[in-house]
Amino acid sequence: MRSLLLPIATLFALVLTALPGAPVQAATADPAGPAAAGAGVAMAVDDPPARRPVGRASALTLQGRGYGHGHGLSQYGAQGAASQHGRSYRQILSFYYPGLRLGRAGGSIRVLITADTTDDVVVRHAAGLRFRQVAGGRTWKLGRAGAERWRITAVGGRSRLSVLDGGWHTVRTVRGEAEFASSGKPLRLVTPSGTRAYAGALRSSIVAGGRATVNVLSMEAYLRGVVPLEVPALWHPQAVRSQAVAARTYAAFERASNAKDAYHLCDTSSCQVYGGVGQSHPASDRAIRATRRQVLRTKGGALAFTQFSASNGGWTTKGSFGYLRARQDPWDRWSGNPYRSWKHGLAAGAIENVYPGIGDYRRVRIVKRDGNGAWGGRVVSIRVIGSAGSTTVSGDAFRIAFGLRSTWFRVA
Repeated sequence: MRSLLLPIATLFALVLTALPGAPVQAATADPAGPAAAGAGVAMAVDDPPARRPVGRASALTLQGRGYGHGHGLSQYGAQGAASQHGRSYRQILSFYYPGLRLGRAGGSIRVLITADTTDDVVVRHAAGLRFRQVAGGRTWKLGRAGAERWRITAVGGRSRLSVLDGGWHTVRTVRGEAEFASSGKPLRLVTPSGTRAYAGALRSSIVAGGRATVNVLSMEAYLRGVVPLEVPALWHPQAVRSQAVAARTYAAFERASNAKDAYHLCDTSSCQVYGGVGQSHPASDRAIRATRRQVLRTKGGALAFTQFSASNGGWTTKGSFGYLRARQDPWDRWSGNPYRSWKHGLAAGAIENVYPGIGDYRRVRIVKRDGNGAWGGRVVSIRVIGSAGSTTVSGDAFRIAFGLRSTWFRVA
């Protein structure tokens, strides 16, 4: 779906859904993938083998730390830094993205709206609604009496505008892509799961193999629908500001990386969670205004890839760029972080279903860790052993298969 991130991130999205009231896992995937995580790793002493006792109900219990990949900013670490240690958002960003500088970025952004799985774009009628041809820029006001909804349907390389006023009627057809816009008012998009409000324009974009609904809006308006879904808006203002800068930078980086694509990034945890107009909050709006247009750049001026996750468990992990370093985090493991420690039980049958070639499950053995932190750090590779054989997989693959919060775990 996207040239840089989605092929790997789509897998991470299966296990990175946040709990209600907790930060949403987003900007989480490492574009280099699990293979990169093994580069330069340290060998660690194996965990004691978890032997499967007699009985089909037996389980493997894992004890772990953190939630997410651990690259860059820890959302709970930022909250701990601000609320417990009085750190500013600039200090927080400097720690999690060392060597970067604050710069500026604005403009608009194109966001894929994944909730609209239909082959058209349908909006509710409202005063000030307009229909616009993207390539030519020609615009028509939509003020038809009795209109209930308007629809754009892709027909070959054209866009057909229709109106619902008792039944669907074709109004006009234009060449290329088209979009709906409004005079400063939110657009009400009709999706299979309900109606959602969006600022800016809603475009019917032609993509390989079909059509996509894309929200085109200003960067600052976009952040209003992102930041309060990534962290609680009523967290310490400095923590929310650090999230605003990280989210803005991440979006700007993706925009530059996917400039020629129909959309720059998606609206799910595979990119950054974006909910449109209805998700904004006064407190997060203040954080966005306080950091207006601020982004992180390298010394050479390049936009940074500001990955983040809910919690790193007390140690950040090495990412694809030099500013995504592995280092101990003094702020993440505060008492208010629900992910500083966790346990996860696995039934023998569940393990056998994922790895049927092993026969009856016997035990697991940690083959390699990254060497950072307690227990030797995060699991890089793990061997699953059964009566008929064994298989060795990456820590990331094991985590995804069983929905673990992170790869930092040991046998309890």
